[in-house]
This record gives sequence, C-alpha cells and structure tokens, in this order.
Amino acid sequence: MFDIGLNHYLVVAAILFCAGLFVMLTKRNAIGILLGVEMVLNAVNINLVAFDRYQGFGEADGQIVALFVIVLAAAEAAVAVAICTNFYKNLRTIDVDRGDRVRG
Repeated sequence: MFDIGLNHYLVVAAILFCAGLFVMLTKRNAIGILLGVEMVLNAVNINLVAFDRYQGFGEADGQIVALFVIVLAAAEAAVAVAICTNFYKNLRTIDVDRGDRVRG
C-alpha cells in the first residue's frame, strides 16, 4: 500500500505556495491578490500541521499555531474586503494600479 509521508505534504505545500505567489504577482485586482495571500497562508498551515505530525514531540504546537494562522487569515480577509469595498466606492474599480489616485 502507498504510504504518505512528510515529503508528500511538503511538495503539496510548496506547489500551493508557488501558485499563491504567482497569483499575487500577476493579478491586478485586489480580490485576486487576496486569494493569492490566502493560498500562501494555507500552504503555511499545511507545513505547520505536517511538521507537527511527523516531527513533533507529542504536543499539538503546530496545530495550535495553524489555528492562529487561520484566525489571522480571517481577520485579514475581513479588513481586505472592507478596503476593497471602499476602494471600489471611490474609484469604481478594484484595479490596484489605480491606487495611487487615492488620497487619504
């Protein structure tokens, strides 16, 4: 039978991290960039849980930190959606290249 080890999780997390980084660098709208950030944070969570499972010492430290990252991601998404809404209200677009026109 096929046994899934730490290397498999690390490869999946690396692919997800690279995909998120690619999305962040290539998208021009704010929602796409937000999705890229969420993909990167999910890759970090996979690494935390995988290292906790395979290299941990019986404690759930990696899982606890992953829960904090999930809470951080939820708070970041709420703030980012509020910023995107305000950005759209002022400029009628969510293109981040037009952000230099916003004065505050």
